[in-house]
Amino acid sequence: MSYRRAPAGGAFVGATPLVTESVSDSVRSLDPLVLSLLVLVVVGLALGGWWLIRWFRRPPGVRLQRMLATHDEVTVLMHPNPDPDAMSCAMGVAAIADAVDTDTTLQFSGEIRHQENRAFRTVLDLDLESIDASSQLAAGPVVLVDHNTPRGFTGAQTVEPIAVVDHHPGNGAGTEFTDVRTDYGAASTIIVEYLNDIGATMAGEDGSNDFEISPELATGLLYGIQSDTNHLTNGCSRAEFDACATLFSGIDEDLLDRIANPQVSDDVLQVKATAITQKRVEGPFATCDVGEISNVDAIPQAADELMQLEGVTAVVVYGEHDGTLHLSGRSRDDRVHMGETLRHAISDIPMASAGGHARMGGGQLSVDHMNGIGPSDGISREEFEERLFSAMAGER
Repeated sequence: MSYRRAPAGGAFVGATPLVTESVSDSVRSLDPLVLSLLVLVVVGLALGGWWLIRWFRRPPGVRLQRMLATHDEVTVLMHPNPDPDAMSCAMGVAAIADAVDTDTTLQFSGEIRHQENRAFRTVLDLDLESIDASSQLAAGPVVLVDHNTPRGFTGAQTVEPIAVVDHHPGNGAGTEFTDVRTDYGAASTIIVEYLNDIGATMAGEDGSNDFEISPELATGLLYGIQSDTNHLTNGCSRAEFDACATLFSGIDEDLLDRIANPQVSDDVLQVKATAITQKRVEGPFATCDVGEISNVDAIPQAADELMQLEGVTAVVVYGEHDGTLHLSGRSRDDRVHMGETLRHAISDIPMASAGGHARMGGGQLSVDHMNGIGPSDGISREEFEERLFSAMAGER
């Protein structure tokens, strides 16, 4: 440390006391009003920092519930044509909100056609509302589950959700709460963790919290996880197994059996038969154009069927409904990221969209734009099929 003689006393003092004395002189010279404002700012920053630290140290389930408690009512919005994972997430958010006296309305766009999805809704007696436009949303505050960007209805782009709970890739976020975990196999798993965060227990179990998870909710969440991970065989993380273990004691086996084994409609069987008999296989990859269809939910089921073929590691099935070509892909090949594969296949086709996870993906494209309407020359169905094979092989 360097030393210098003090101005008045002749003793040696360190540099630090001099600086402190200088600061003290500066503070004393401030106007009292300015000094008071400065103190208030410092205190405010300290309190704000303390509050933020406490808030973000709380488990996400607690933060979601406290956020919901600040609203009298919310809309829980599922993605278009919701599946069991989306519906069970909506059930879970509604239960969390109900515990803090926040009213919820569960809504979706599109239709519920897949026999598994219809059975899930019917067996669990879910009260779900269909919408066609943003003006039909039951409440202004919107919570998105199992997707992170509103879509599928008029005015969707104007909706700013207050919360997002999802496991799909995307840039969507909530204004007050966002939890997107792309490493999870199902969004229902996240909801189970929220329930653990707030101390919920299974119906009939002893617990310090009055929040009980009903058999219907436990069964729905378990099936939501199973359906999105192909019965815990595809795209799972450790969290899925932990969540299922948590739920197991609370499920209703009869309800689970009725959801898992619904009757299959004739049109679904016809599409599956077409996929099996008219498939095109090249090496480990397979595709099939199943033509005009009345039930688009038959396409992913047909893709699941083709994945059973020995030696096939990736498939894409597509068919046309109301002027739109619907795609569904499956992969168990580490070289084929199905979401990226479909994105590459439709990349230069106007009004087309596709994406998904490594193991499964989907997409839609306008048949008119595929044929050449808009800023493109268009491609034939045969050329599109070649694109799919090239994309699966990593050549596109």
